[in-house]
This record gives sequence, structure tokens and C-alpha cells, in this order.
Amino acid sequence: MGMLFDDVVIIKQAEKEDEATMITINCPDKTGLGCDLCRTILFFRLSIVRGDVSTDGKWCYIVFWVVGKPGTIWSLLKKRLLEACPSCSSANTLIFYPPESQPPKPADVFLLKFCCRDRQGLLHDVTHLLCELELVIQRVKVSTTPDGMVMDLFFITDTRELLHTTKRKEDTHDHLKAVLGDAMLSCDIEMVGPDFTACSHGPPSFIPPAITEDTFNLEMFDESKHGSLSVHSNSVSVMVDNSLSPAHTLIQIVCRDHKGLLYDIMRTLKDYNIQISYGRFTRKEKNVCEIDLFIVQADGKKLVDPSKQSALCSRIRMELFRPLRIALMNRGPDTELLVANPVELCGKGRPLVFYDITLALKMLNMDIFSAEISRHLIGGREWEVYRVLLDEGDKLSVPRGKIEESVRKMLMGWDRS
Repeated sequence: MGMLFDDVVIIKQAEKEDEATMITINCPDKTGLGCDLCRTILFFRLSIVRGDVSTDGKWCYIVFWVVGKPGTIWSLLKKRLLEACPSCSSANTLIFYPPESQPPKPADVFLLKFCCRDRQGLLHDVTHLLCELELVIQRVKVSTTPDGMVMDLFFITDTRELLHTTKRKEDTHDHLKAVLGDAMLSCDIEMVGPDFTACSHGPPSFIPPAITEDTFNLEMFDESKHGSLSVHSNSVSVMVDNSLSPAHTLIQIVCRDHKGLLYDIMRTLKDYNIQISYGRFTRKEKNVCEIDLFIVQADGKKLVDPSKQSALCSRIRMELFRPLRIALMNRGPDTELLVANPVELCGKGRPLVFYDITLALKMLNMDIFSAEISRHLIGGREWEVYRVLLDEGDKLSVPRGKIEESVRKMLMGWDRS
């Protein structure tokens, strides 16, 4: 079976500022395809305001309506969405889909190491540049010396798979030089082994219970205690219905919108090996979202086991209520910001978390003394943990509550509400 390459992903750009761009995807289906597509859209800093998904288990048809930042390179987004679709290759006019596809080869990891003079907002400016160059940050180790020098270690992968070439390295160096100017003293890029980004086993001692706790009291999701959904709440309602379809289980979700909402739903279903046969996502007034998903298990059957229903609903509630964990804690005389988010079973982390953290701190005029990204097994799940030690000078000029609130709003996309 084959189809025209240009018909796999079609992007119809919005004609007016208040309209959404429509993305249509027509390709073979696979479990987790929706997650992969939503992750790509999130990486391009776009928000999905409406979505429709339908599949017969072999072929799927997906439509997303997205809004986001001006200047989006739509041709590049189309290319990345094509790469997420099964067996898509731009080498031929026609795309043929073999019955079995090989798992993707792990991306090569490179160490970007540079030394420069420190300044406010430096870390976010570098992070922004790497995102623009499609260099994905896997790990970070940043430290500041007493004389105001910064040594930055970025473990990165290249979406374009070209960082092993001299031209790509020189291009990255030149872009860094343009951002840092004369403050950059040295810069080097080299390939490293996968051990540099390996997950540590067990929660480290520096993470407080607010981050490490993996289960929650589900009373927090009781609508009778939280009232109706509004722009000021983050209540989550998840209902299961097996009466409307003879072949599918209906999952109905109502919650407040946040950045990456559909991604959080899709990654949870992907981790549970749940397949969506039909789905509809709509953002209503006051940023309240309604999602209807007709699903089946991996064996093609409905989800009728009460214990499995309860486990899935509880996980969806938890992932939507707190997709990221945020805490401020004392580290000796200093203050440290901790952010953690779960990693997909396939090993991929949430896009742009470090970008949002550094942007929020830059907007607060907060200096960063050191930063680190690492992965740890906590409660049987792999987590990506971000540690940012704040440079307070003589004292913390911004109240702790405002720091945590600003970072949370940026990560959740509520800074625009």
C-alpha cells in the first residue's frame, strides 16, 4: 500500500491572527502515535485548541487545530510530523508501509562545553538558541565561579542528525558566538557515550517528599469538594462508560487546559498500551477542556475490569492534576528550585521544561548560580529532575511564593491566562 508523500501531513495556515492553523495527518496507525505527534507539536511551542482522531486500527486520520508563537516554521514542523508517522520517508514520491517496522536507532549524544563570563538571563538565551537549532537538551551541568565565570556542559542530541559533521558543529559555534559575543571564551562539541545520560537508580537524597511522592489522596479530585471547573481551579474529572459502544470503552475527561494537556493524556494512554479508536478534544470558555476518547486495550477488547479502569482513571487524574512537580527548598544558606516530570516508557522526556524554567527566572530577574538535569527511578518510574540553585546575593529579592508561582504558570502555560 502506498500514498502520495505530500498527503500524509497537510498544514493549512490560519489566515487571521485569531484563527487556528489546521494540521491534517493521514497515515498508518500505531500505538502511541498520538503521543509522538503531540510531543512534536509541543516542542514547536504550539497549543492544540481542538482535535479529532479516528482509526480502524490500521490507518488513522487526525486533525489538530493549533495556535502559538508567530514565526513558526511550518515546513519544518511538517517534516518533523512526517518523521513521527510510521515508515514515512521523503526519499520517494510514494510511501510504502511494510508489515513490520524496525525500532528507531538511539540518537547519538554530544557534549557541548563552553566557558564564558556570566550575565543575567544567559542560561535561557543559550537554551532558546539550542531549541531554535533543534538541539535537544538531555542533561545539563552548569556552574558559576566566584569570579563570575560560567562553565556550561550541555548533553544534547541533534534532531537533524548532523552534529557529527564539521559544518553543523561550526554552525552551532557561530550561533553561540552571536548570542554570547565577546563573553564566550571557549567552546567545544564532542560525541560521548550513552552512559553520560543514564538514569540513576533510586531517588536521590536531595529531593523532598513534595517531589518524590508517586501517589496522591484521590480525595483531591472529588468534584463535590472542589466545586465546578473554572479558570481558577485545576480540578480533573475522569469518567468511564461502557454502555454507549459495543466494542469500545468511552473515557470522558473534563479539566482546565494547560500546556501539553493532550500530550499528557496521550503519553499516559501510550504507557498503558491503550489504543484510541476515536477521540475528540475541545477547548471551551474559560480554558475548560472536554475530551471524549473511545478506546480499546492492546488485545482489541473493551476495558471492563474495574481494577484496570480505576488504575487508568487514577493515573490520568494524577498526570493532569500535577503533570510536573515543583518545589523550593533550602540548600544550606541558599535556595534551590526543583522541578520533576515523569519520563515516557520509551525514554523520551517532556519538551521545553528547562526552557520554561529559565525563561520564568529570567523574567523575574533572578540569577542562576548552578543548574543540573538528571534522571532517577522514583516509585518505580523514571523521572527527569531539574535542579536550579538561585544566586541570591545578599538576600532573596523575590518572595519564594512568587518564584514557585511564576515557574508553575510558565510550565503550565497559565502565564497567558
